[in-house]
Amino acid sequence: MMKKKPPIKTFAVLLVSLFTGVWGYQFITNYQTEKEVLKEMVQRLNAESRVGEVLVTGVNYDEKKKKTLTTIKFLEYDVDGNPVEPKYFTFAGNIIQFQALVVRFNDIQLRSADQLSGKSAYIFWKVFMLDGKDTQEFEITPMNHIPKGYKVPGLEDPYEEYVWKQFWDYALNPEAARKENIKNAQIEAPGSMFIPGYLYTIKIEHDGGLRIDASPISPILKGEKIL
Repeated sequence: MMKKKPPIKTFAVLLVSLFTGVWGYQFITNYQTEKEVLKEMVQRLNAESRVGEVLVTGVNYDEKKKKTLTTIKFLEYDVDGNPVEPKYFTFAGNIIQFQALVVRFNDIQLRSADQLSGKSAYIFWKVFMLDGKDTQEFEITPMNHIPKGYKVPGLEDPYEEYVWKQFWDYALNPEAARKENIKNAQIEAPGSMFIPGYLYTIKIEHDGGLRIDASPISPILKGEKIL
């Protein structure tokens, strides 16, 4: 006796069930992964301010440009107080401005991101010197990148990148912010005259303000090359 072939409908039901099961498993797994990533990120967002330091490391006269060049070293600290790799910038002058960016995460609509409610990110964004057509500008934190001060150490997960991509979209895209009734990102850009012999401390306050304080370097350090 020939066995009856299972109806095509039965196969279809089995395939749908299998697909649903796999999709459901992936959804749950992704959700759990996102929660874990967010938990790590929240720990990095607990700080209510950010701090950086600036030191003039060189002053040289450019005969060709007929201008004095000032080189500064910018050292940013992460949320745990650990120094990030320093950056050096050279300007044709010494009236230099730093630009900070502050955005509240509770304004940003993200999947399963309730843990971020009430958190804010404080970003050292740019450093520049206004000089008309010769204005100089350098990025400290490139757009759409995870700020080094907030990067979760050892974590390589696309969801962390996704969250920060949303941060940048809302921070710098007025149209996207307006659609979500989000207030414009707070952008501060104070400046100072940077001269040798002083340590400049730049602090982004919890309210979005940016402050630059200068204090003389200890006399014991003057004239010495510090290793």
